[in-house]
Formats: sequence, structure tokens, C-alpha cells
Amino acid sequence: MSLNRYEQALFDYWDKQPDERRHWQAKVVGTARLSAAPGEAARTLERELWEHFTERSPHVPALRELSAGGLRRVSLLNLAEHLLRLWGPPPKPKKPASPPG
Repeated sequence: MSLNRYEQALFDYWDKQPDERRHWQAKVVGTARLSAAPGEAARTLERELWEHFTERSPHVPALRELSAGGLRRVSLLNLAEHLLRLWGPPPKPKKPASPPG
């Protein structure tokens, strides 16, 4: 999966901030458990990730550089989907198809 530079910068920031990473790991798990539709969790996380990005960008140099010319809304959906695969609960196993008969 390819992340855009905003997504990669946010992910790299969490590597250096274990408390933030743990917070987001818990948020990913909680969101995945509460979401009914498969894409709902990713869309919910994407909105929360953007809010987090805008809140942290004035204070984190790597994020501030990306918003130097003014902050424009960027999709963080790839990051949300990546986090769900990385930290979310494992998918439920599919039931085997019953043999025709």
C-alpha cells in the first residue's frame, strides 16, 4: 500500500511518539469494533485522522512543513485502511460453503 506524503508523515510521527501511537492503536480497535459496514470504519478513522493532522500540524515540524502554504484537505483514507489492517482486530473467518446436495 502506498501512502501519500501527509499519511506517511503522520505515521512516521507516531513512530517517534509511542504515547500517540498507543492512543491511535486503541482508537483503531475501538472504531473497528463499533462499525457495522466494512468501509464505515475506514471513513470514520479518515475523518478523525484529518482532525488530528490539523490539530497537530502547528506543533510538529514535519507536519507543519506540509501545511506551510496553507492547509488543504487531503484524503487520509489509505492510512485509515492501512491502520485497520495493521492494528485492527483480525477479520472473522468465512464460513465454508456447504456442499450442494
